[in-house]
Amino acid sequence: MFLSNFLSNLTLSRGNAFIWDSKIKNLKIISHFSCLDLDLLIGIERQKKTIYDNTINFAEGNFTNNALLWGSRGNGKSSLIKSVYYEINKKNKNLKLIQLNKNNIFDIEIIYANLKNYNFIIFIDDLSFEKIDNDYKIIKSTLDGSIQNQPKNIVLYVTSNRRHLMPRDMIENERSSAIHTDESVEEKISLSDRFGLWIGFHNISQNEFVKIIFKYCEKFNLPFNENTEKESIKWSLQRGNRTGRSAWQFIINYAAENNKKIDF
Repeated sequence: MFLSNFLSNLTLSRGNAFIWDSKIKNLKIISHFSCLDLDLLIGIERQKKTIYDNTINFAEGNFTNNALLWGSRGNGKSSLIKSVYYEINKKNKNLKLIQLNKNNIFDIEIIYANLKNYNFIIFIDDLSFEKIDNDYKIIKSTLDGSIQNQPKNIVLYVTSNRRHLMPRDMIENERSSAIHTDESVEEKISLSDRFGLWIGFHNISQNEFVKIIFKYCEKFNLPFNENTEKESIKWSLQRGNRTGRSAWQFIINYAAENNKKIDF
C-alpha cells in the first residue's frame, strides 16, 4: 500500500536510482548518483563482462540470473554493480536501481509485490550471516520464495565477502562434527545457491594496482611518473593490501598533495 501510494504521487519516471526507507516503507530518489567510469575498474575484466552481459540481458526484458558478487573487501564488487547500471541506464531509461539495506531485507516481499512498468535491479550490499538462528531462517524462507517466484522485471544483485554468506569455519565445523552432515551443511549454503551467478573477486597484482593508479591519474589530470608508481606501491604495502579501494585512497591523498580537486 505504501509503495503504491508513493508511485502515484512521485512516479518512478522522475528518478533512476532509489534507496528503500524501511521506516516509512517507501522509496527515496537518490538525487546524486555517484559511480566510477567502467574503464577505471581495472583487474576485474572477467567479472565486468559477466555482470555487464547479465544486466544487458535483463534490461532487454529477458529472464536473468540473480548474481552474488563475493570476495575480499575493496576489490570493486559494489562499484561494479553501480557502474554497470549507470552505463546501461544511459541508453535504457527503463532500467532502475533500488538499494536495499541488508537490515531491511524483510521488506523485500513488499518491494517485489509493487514494482511495475520498469526493470529493477535490487542491490543489497555486504550481506552475510554470523549464525543460523530464527532471523536467518525467516530471511532464508523469504528469499527462497521471493527469488523462485521473482517477477521477470526484477533481478537481485548482492555483494558479500563470503561465498556462502556464512563464515567458512561454521561450514567446516559442520562438515566435521554434524551427525547429519549433508542436511546441516546444505542448510548453511542453500541460500547462496539461490543465485544463478557467483562472481568471485580477489586481491589484484602489483601491476594491476599500478595500472589503476595510472588510469586515475589520467582521468583526473594528475602527474604520473616513476615516483608516483613507487609511492603508490609503498602505500599499498603500508596498508597491507592491493585493492581498488586502497588505490582510490592513494589518489585522494595524492590529489591533495598536488592541490588538485577530483570529482566524478
